[in-house]
This record gives sequence, C-alpha cells and structure tokens, in this order.
Amino acid sequence: MNGKIDNWAGKRVWVIGASSGIGAACATLLLEQGASVALSARHRASLELLCVGQPLALALPLDITQPVQLRAVWAELARHWPQIDLILVVAGGYQAMRADTFDLAAAQGLLALNVGGVFNCLDVALPWLLRQGRGGIGIVASVAGYGGLPQALAYGASKAALINLTESLYLDLHGRGIDVYQINPGFVATPLTAGNDFAMPALMTARDAAAAMLDGIERGQFHIHFPKRFTNAMRLARLLPYRAYFWLIRKVTGL
Repeated sequence: MNGKIDNWAGKRVWVIGASSGIGAACATLLLEQGASVALSARHRASLELLCVGQPLALALPLDITQPVQLRAVWAELARHWPQIDLILVVAGGYQAMRADTFDLAAAQGLLALNVGGVFNCLDVALPWLLRQGRGGIGIVASVAGYGGLPQALAYGASKAALINLTESLYLDLHGRGIDVYQINPGFVATPLTAGNDFAMPALMTARDAAAAMLDGIERGQFHIHFPKRFTNAMRLARLLPYRAYFWLIRKVTGL
C-alpha cells in the first residue's frame, strides 16, 4: 500500500516525540542505519544526550501543543534539509481513566496532546510533503483505538481518532505520491506504561517496538501493528457482537 524502503542510508527522517520510549528507540535505530534524523520533543536535555556522537542527528526541541513552536522548528529544519523522506509523529500522552474517576481537565489535556498535537504537526507537514510530491508520514495510534477498554476512557478515544485520521489521510495522499502509515503498538515498556497496575499481555521493549515499526515501514505497509499475537487477537475481538465483546474484555482484563 506504500512504497518499500530498502535502505535508510541517506534518508531524512523527522521523529517527533523522540526523547524517550518508542520515539527515542526509533531515532537511535535510524541513526545506526545511516539516516539523518531530526529529533523533536519537549525535553531538550534528553534529545541532546541522544545526539551525542551522532553527526547525522539534529535536536529540535518543541511542544506539539504549541503551533508557533512547530512552525518555528519546521522553518529551522527546512534550512537544514531541502527535502524530507519521512515524518514520524510518535509524541503522545497516557492517563488511565474510568467513569468513576473522570477528570474533565485531564481528558481535555490528553485530547489536546494526542489529537490536537497531531493536527498541529499536520499543519506544517502536509504543505511540505504536498509541495515536494513525495515522502511519507507515520502516526502512532494504539491498539487501544480498536475498541473500548477499561481505564482508557480518554486515551482510547484519542487513539481511535488517530486511526480514523490516518485512513482519511491515506485516501487523500496516496494518489499524490505520499505514503501514510498507521502505527498501532500493543503494550510497550515505556515511562508512560510504567505506572500501570494491571497485567500487560505481550509487553515489548521500546527497541523491539521501534524495530517492528520500521520493519513495517520498510515493507510498505499502511497498517503496522505489533506484537501480532496480541494485536490480531484484539482485531478479531472487535468483530464480535457487542455482548460477546464486552464479556470477553471483562473476562480478560478482570476490570
């Protein structure tokens, strides 16, 4: 569904959300394979540490909820790179939330980051990609976007929105030479999941998750999900009638 990538050497990739977790691991793997990588996130010190000894790395701190910052960073990046091959929007947040602990301010903040922040990224990315008529954009959603889950009252809704968004982007951009990647990780050991107090089936390391993500991009896949033994089970569960789906989720999670 997308073009294949045989070699990362010489490719220019902007990883947004690169200070920790999957984003940091992805940036590291790309640098190891010879790509030029721009790393963006809110935490300047973490970005600069990842760039030490990496002549092909460029640290560009930003907060994706701030459109003015994004436009300034885009302008700075455009001065360094005449073209771009891939933009990966990995940045996002997580907060467990159920109906009896609903927090409007927290829910709005999560949506502003996970959904609004991605739209802010599109505001600078889409004109650039459309002008050059090539390249690609990958957006990290989550298996939590496949269907409703306990403790994912706001988070799951934000990731479901990104799944829908990437589908629309693909329909709009594929015919114009631009690749689109929908990336749905399962449970990954990151600072965001460290506080979970429930079992996380098929938990992956950030590096393994990043490798799976890049493998899917290299293969030209649109829907990249991992680990398959968990994500495929979630996809199949979503095909069940609601009565069966709700029973299964309660039984598996115990929540």
